[in-house]
Amino acid sequence: MTITCFIEYRIDPSQREQFAEYARRWGEIIPACGGQLLGYFLPWEGTNYQAWGLISFASLAEYEAYRVRLRNDAAGRANFEFAQREGFILEERRTFLTPVPESCDWLTEAQP
Repeated sequence: MTITCFIEYRIDPSQREQFAEYARRWGEIIPACGGQLLGYFLPWEGTNYQAWGLISFASLAEYEAYRVRLRNDAAGRANFEFAQREGFILEERRTFLTPVPESCDWLTEAQP
C-alpha cells in the first residue's frame, strides 16, 4: 500500500521566493530521510497564497520512521527553523491519501 502525505500550505504571497527556497531544500532532505518526494508546487495563476507538497511512503509505519529521522536530521531542522524565522508559512494542513492504482500510470509502471 502506498500513502501520500498531501501538505497544503497557506503562504505569504510576498514571500513566494522564500517558500520556493524552502521547497528546494526539501528536494535533498526528504529522500535522504526516506520519503519519496513527488514535488512541491507554487501557485501559478489564480489563488496566490496556496502551495502544496506531496510525499509518498510505502506505509504509515514508513511515514512514522521518516518523521523520526527528519526530527534528527540537521538539515531538516535547519529548514524548519528557516520557515519559522522568515514567517512565509501562515498555515499548514496535512491529509493522507492512497492512490487508485488504475488511475496512476506512474504507479502501475513501477510495479513488476
